[in-house]
Amino acid sequence: MITTGPTITPTVLADQKRIGMVSLGCPKALVDSERILTRLRADGYAMSPDYAGADVVLVNTCGFLDSAKEESLAAIGEAIAENGRVIVTGCMGEEADAIRAAHPQVLAVTGAHQYEQVVEAVHTHAPPSQGPFIDLIPQPDIKLTPRHYSYLKISEGCNHSCAFCIIPQLRGKLASRRIDAVLREAEKLVAAGTRELLVISQDTSAYGVDTRHEPRDWKGSPVRAHMTDLARELGGLRTPEGIPPWVRLHYVYPYPHVDQVIPLMAEGLLTPYLDIPFQHASPKVLKLMKRPANEAKVLERLKSWRDICPDIAIRSSFVVGFPGETEDDFRYLLDWLEEAQLDRVGAFRFEPVEGASANALPDPVPEALKEERYARIMEVTERISAAKLAAKVGRTLPVIIDEVGEADEDGDIGATGRSQADAPEIDGAVYLRNVPETLGPGDIVQVTIEDADAHDLFGVIAQD
Repeated sequence: MITTGPTITPTVLADQKRIGMVSLGCPKALVDSERILTRLRADGYAMSPDYAGADVVLVNTCGFLDSAKEESLAAIGEAIAENGRVIVTGCMGEEADAIRAAHPQVLAVTGAHQYEQVVEAVHTHAPPSQGPFIDLIPQPDIKLTPRHYSYLKISEGCNHSCAFCIIPQLRGKLASRRIDAVLREAEKLVAAGTRELLVISQDTSAYGVDTRHEPRDWKGSPVRAHMTDLARELGGLRTPEGIPPWVRLHYVYPYPHVDQVIPLMAEGLLTPYLDIPFQHASPKVLKLMKRPANEAKVLERLKSWRDICPDIAIRSSFVVGFPGETEDDFRYLLDWLEEAQLDRVGAFRFEPVEGASANALPDPVPEALKEERYARIMEVTERISAAKLAAKVGRTLPVIIDEVGEADEDGDIGATGRSQADAPEIDGAVYLRNVPETLGPGDIVQVTIEDADAHDLFGVIAQD
């Protein structure tokens, strides 16, 4: 499928070259796709909503897991079959030989966040028929997300050396963006209609450590390039109507200074939500993963955070079947989850990744046992989630609207939204019935929760 942004100039000249985009992988890759398309739009290209109308198709690949590589190769193959003129970029672009071995027809291959090389390849294989349109028509940034929420990428790369991960090999060491540039982008997004900022990076907590927190001028005063300072400044943004946008933090490693952002959530400056990649709880497995292994301290901090901000939602992800994981290690993880009572949990079966040091570890876990453990962890986390969501029945919660449906035969209009505990695409939803015709995506309304299941909430707009 071709993925293009909704903010595209309707005026397209007859001989204007058109670009298609297939964007795979994580939100960080989606931001890369938006930047590439925005640059190409400024260079005089139009966007194509389908393969047939594209002069060239860009495939932004994911190379994190072997299954993701297979999906990327399949997407490249589909684009070649449907269009024939394909340029490949993204994380799997670092493996150009493998891509060309599978698909020798590709026009060019570039690596992750190599924006200039991608643009140069497009210019080579589909030269723009017109000059840049900057002086002819307004040039909006192209977004691949709905207008009301935006991903705000604050850094590239990562300084960790986790045994199961090759992100530093694909995207390099941590490289933080200037804080004034990040805040200007955030302010621009909010002014253009963004009602929810999703802060992303490989390691949000490490933002600025590579710059020694060098302060930059913002609104006439210096601001450090540091997670806590950035969070505080983002919490001070306002929409043109004077409404604070939701600010949601993703990929937060539990460094000590994370404690400092919890009061900002309690004050309403940040969305009470933390996405923390714990990965496991067993000290032995965490050591094998080359991850921090102080799970008891984490439980104490979770309690402290909830004391400060009772509505905080904690999301995390865990790997089961890591080499060397015993039944005792897995039961330790399940017991830890019972005590931690996390709000949202994703689980993944361990997959070897070419180039990852975990591949050389002894005692691999058989695939059948991985499946059995995956089923058990999902059973536990779904039960915890169901109980937590059931406790919200009868409460009135703020909900951001993502989609409004058509009226049914009785004239009832339904809508889908998310609570502050729900990030788009990865968490649950709030389903509303009997909403007013005037409701639209991006509206934030108070919703009385009437029912819940293991993943989602159901309710109606609260009466004044």
